[in-house]
Amino acid sequence: MGTPQYKRVLLKLSGEQLAGKYEFGVDPEIVAFLAAEVKKVVESGCQVVMIVGGGNMVRGAELAGNGIRRVTADQMGMLSGLINSMAMTDIFEANGVKTRCLSNIFALQVAESYSYRLAEKHLQKDRVVIIAGGTARPYVTHDTAAVSFALELDCELVLKASKVEGVYDKDPAKFPDAVKLDKVTFQEAVGDNSIKDPNSVSENVISIGNNSLNDVNIVLNTNSTVCLCLYNNKIYILLHMLIIRFIVY
Repeated sequence: MGTPQYKRVLLKLSGEQLAGKYEFGVDPEIVAFLAAEVKKVVESGCQVVMIVGGGNMVRGAELAGNGIRRVTADQMGMLSGLINSMAMTDIFEANGVKTRCLSNIFALQVAESYSYRLAEKHLQKDRVVIIAGGTARPYVTHDTAAVSFALELDCELVLKASKVEGVYDKDPAKFPDAVKLDKVTFQEAVGDNSIKDPNSVSENVISIGNNSLNDVNIVLNTNSTVCLCLYNNKIYILLHMLIIRFIVY
């Protein structure tokens, strides 16, 4: 195992990924696999922050309506993310990965309250920090929260793992004629519907550092996840990569 390319990264997972073979909830086998991969990263000397969505339980924007206010629906989505984070924390710990769940939602009985200093303390002790509850504000997605906390915690790279294998010009689950984009400029990403949450795209943090894309492609291993990387003002879609090995090898 080589020297890590980055000292601190943030990995954002979609809630749907945790469902695994189930249609709802958390598949412990999937989380145990993630724990094993993240453990390699931590042991290599790279600190890891994680944020997980709640789409395997509740999607706030989709739930709103029929008497449920959008604010309430978004709060339910945040709670779904917290439930996922609690499950991940226990499974990570059971697999030998020191992990702490910090919540932006006031829930002291089930998680520590997030603060910058507390997160830093845990990271300095080589603990994985899972931040739950998004930003704790409605109308803001977990993707946006990921970039916000990556900036706050001085992460060098944001890695986004999604169920969809790439970025499309429209939702491929709803439109069979959706076209997968190999690359899209930063302006295009925030100017149209190519990116579901344009606020989550940040030139300040999503970066490959000093590596060219050719160099990056050499170290990728194929799997079923996707990473969006910003390089030279363009968002590149790195498909079928095993995110953790991108960091370690």
